[in-house]
Amino acid sequence: MLKKTLKSLMLASLLAGTAGAAMAQDITLRATANSNENDEDYDGLVVFKNYVENASNGAIAVELFIGTQLCAKGEECLAGVADGSIDIYISTSGGAAGIFPYIQVLDLPYLMSDDRVAEDVLTGDFVRFLRAKALADSDNTIRLMTVGNTGGWRNYANTKKRVTGPGDLAGLKMRTVPADLPQESARAVGAAPTPIAWPELFTSLQTGVVEGTANGITDIMNMKFPDAGLKYLTLDGHSYMGAFWWMSNARFTGMTDDQKRVVLDGFAALQQATFASPKRKEIQAYADFKAAGGDIYVPTPAEKEAFAAAVAPVMAWFTSSVNGGQETLDAFNAAVAASTAKIAAERTADMQ
Repeated sequence: MLKKTLKSLMLASLLAGTAGAAMAQDITLRATANSNENDEDYDGLVVFKNYVENASNGAIAVELFIGTQLCAKGEECLAGVADGSIDIYISTSGGAAGIFPYIQVLDLPYLMSDDRVAEDVLTGDFVRFLRAKALADSDNTIRLMTVGNTGGWRNYANTKKRVTGPGDLAGLKMRTVPADLPQESARAVGAAPTPIAWPELFTSLQTGVVEGTANGITDIMNMKFPDAGLKYLTLDGHSYMGAFWWMSNARFTGMTDDQKRVVLDGFAALQQATFASPKRKEIQAYADFKAAGGDIYVPTPAEKEAFAAAVAPVMAWFTSSVNGGQETLDAFNAAVAASTAKIAAERTADMQ
C-alpha cells in the first residue's frame, strides 16, 4: 500500500538525498513532533539536538518544529519524510499504523512485564527487524531509527468507577485512536470503543461522549483530564507507549560515515532520554492526580491474569488481520522471551 502511496514521491526523495550528499559538510536536519514542550518527545529532541550539534562541531544543525507547523497527521508527516521535506518525525504506533500496520505489535496487551524488559527489547535486534520491513515497504524512503517511549505505560482510566477486572469495563465508552488494534482490545474487555481525536478528548470526557481512556499518567495530567471528570485509574500497564522515530532514508544514506555515526549516537541518547523522562515526570503526576481526588488501584496478580485472558483473542486478530502480523508477533515474542530470561539471570547474579 505504501509503495503505491509514495511512488510519485520517489524522484523527489532521491533528489533530496543527492542534495544532502553534495552539502555533506553543511547539514540542517528538520525534526518535527506533533506534541508540545511538556512531552517526552520534546525532551528527546532537545537531547538529540544538543548531542548532534556538539558531536559534529556544528557541521550538523537540528531545527525543531514542535506541534503541527510542518504536518498534522501521521500519514501526512510520513509522506514528508518519504519525499525529503521532513528529515525526522516521531509517531506513535497508531499514527503510523495506516502505513506500517505491524508496528502495532507494541500495543498488544500484557506481552511485556516491565520497563527493564521493554527497554532491552527496544535496544536490540527487534528494532532492526522493524527497520528492514519499513524500508522494504516504503521503497527505501522511510527509515526507522529507534523506538523510545512517550508516556510510560497505558492504563485504564475512567470517570465512573474503580476498575479491578475486565467485567468493570463492560459497556464503558472507551476512547481509542482510529487504528483497528486498540478498538479490538477495547471490545475484548467488553468496552465500547469510541474513536476520538486527542485534542477533543478533554471535552469528550467532560460531556460524557466517552467515559474512559487508556493512557499514561503524564498524558492524563498534562491534559488536565481530572478537570474533565476523570477520577479512576487502574495501573494494569497493558501496553508500552512506544515512540517510533523515523528519518528520511535518502538524507541518512547521503551522509558520510562520520556523520551517520553522530546521528546514530544522537538517537541512542534520545532513546535513553525518553526512557527516563516518564519515570521522573510520573512521580509528580501521580501526586497531582491523588491531590485532585483521583483513585488509583493496582491490580493483584490474579486480576492481571484475568485482564490478560480477556484480551487473548486480540492476538489471533493481529496475526490473521494485520499484514505481516504473524512474523512480527513471532519476532516480538522471541525478543521478549530473550530479554526476560537475560534480565532474570542478571537479577539472580546480582542477588548473590
